[in-house]
Amino acid sequence: MTKVLRIAVLAAAACGGIAPPAAAHHSSTMFDGTKQVTMEGVVKEFQFTNPHSWLLVDVTNPDGTVTTWGFEAEGPTALMQAGIRRNALAPGAKITITGFPMRDGRPAAAWTKAVRATDGVEFYPRGKNPKLN
Repeated sequence: MTKVLRIAVLAAAACGGIAPPAAAHHSSTMFDGTKQVTMEGVVKEFQFTNPHSWLLVDVTNPDGTVTTWGFEAEGPTALMQAGIRRNALAPGAKITITGFPMRDGRPAAAWTKAVRATDGVEFYPRGKNPKLN
């Protein structure tokens, strides 16, 4: 391998290593960006993972049954940039949560806001004026 080719290969590899992560790897069309749902519930689990984090919330229905809702957010890096840490919403925490619901009616949404009941702290994983891409 010539010296110039070797330098070119190393430069390309270095650039690939510092490239920013992709903005998205799937469409958000499964969520209805024209509607938002808001509900009160109890955090069941916060999956602080890539490529998407999920906040699982147990919501008590009017008939007394409980439905676990999944609220999708970005991965840990984006959440940390929004000020949301892994331990911010621990299991058992009572919250009010808002999101863009699934178009097909399944109990899931794109998480836009959560308010912790104990202290009123607000969490905005998509910023204060969320839109779907």
